[in-house]
This record gives sequence, structure tokens and C-alpha cells, in this order.
Amino acid sequence: MTTDAPEPLPPEADLALAWSSPNLRGPLTTALQLDRRLARIVMRTSEPMLGQMRLAWWRDALGKSMAERPRGDAVLDAIGAHWAGREAALVQMVDGWEVLVTAERIGAQEATGFGEGRGAFFAALASDAALVVIRRCAAAGFRWALADAVTGVSDENERAALITAGLARSGEGGRLPADLRALAVLEALAMRALRRGGRPLMEGRGASLAALRAAIFRN
Repeated sequence: MTTDAPEPLPPEADLALAWSSPNLRGPLTTALQLDRRLARIVMRTSEPMLGQMRLAWWRDALGKSMAERPRGDAVLDAIGAHWAGREAALVQMVDGWEVLVTAERIGAQEATGFGEGRGAFFAALASDAALVVIRRCAAAGFRWALADAVTGVSDENERAALITAGLARSGEGGRLPADLRALAVLEALAMRALRRGGRPLMEGRGASLAALRAAIFRN
């Protein structure tokens, strides 16, 4: 069930990590690598029950103590190093991806459940910050989760449901702390993609500028 090496991350993730503070880089990298692993399970699933079984493996592994987990998988080992005590947010990510496995169609309810689960780790990365920052990060994670997913959806009604949900979610205002600037970068790219009708996050020359502005101003 496990794979030794993590998959390469998409360019927007690499860009965000380039702006990441040292204390955030390990946890953020690990969460994004887990997200890629779960996305691959969902994309390769033709039978919902099989997909649920594969996702359940991760849910069960994350629910065990570090000593009880299988060893040798790079992503699972990194979770032990960077997410000890915060695995609940990663379980929410698993639950979010499971929405797409079980849903017959993606509507408003499915989009909300998926976005809240998949993007929950943003708020977990800000768990030591003020409540206003945590709320802002939760909204940012939600928008990133939906904006990234839209590019893999061909049905126009399902795309519209994801875009509408992403644009409708409001977060708290204000600047994010400097050590969370990587999340501001992902949020800015997500909002740009949603406003452009669900285009890829790094499409066009304006993407790098949007990321730069977010990294500097963090709002």
C-alpha cells in the first residue's frame, strides 16, 4: 500500500515553499506530499469501495502512534517527524478526498465538504496564532483546495460548483504573519485561478507577480 518516495510537487507548491519560513517548510512540504498521494488514489479509483479502502489505510495509519505505524514510506515517516500531535488535520484531508470518491456528482454540499477537509491543514499550520489568523488560514486552505481541484474536473456544472464555493468563502482580513507567507502565496494563486474561471494556478505571466505580491504584503 505504501510507496517509498514522495511525488514531485506542482510548481505553485514549489514557489510557495521557496517563500516558506524554515519552521513551516517541513510541515507544509509533508502535508502537500500527502495531498498528492491521496489525489493519486482518487484519480486512479474506478470503484468507490476500493478507493475508500485505500484512503482508510491512511486514516488508520494516521490514527496510530508513531511506534505502531509502518516504516519505510517517505511521506508517512515525514508525518511522524513534522505532524506529531496534529494528525487530526491530516485525517480531515483524507475525509475530504473521500467526498470525491463517494459522490455521484459534485454539487455545493460536496464542494464544501471536500474543500473544508482537504484544506484543513492550513489552519493547523497556524494553530499557535491568534484566532483571526487561524480563521484566515482556514479560508485560504478551502479556496486553495477547490481552485486546485477545478483543473481536473471536466463537467461544467461540477466546475461551477467548485468555483462558486471557492469564491463565496470569506475569511478574516488583515496580513498574515511573516512565517505564514507561504500560505498567503497559495491563497493568492488560488483566488486568481478561481476568478479566471478555474484556470491552472500558475497559468500566465501574472501568476508569479501575484505570488510575489502575496509573499511581500501577505494579504
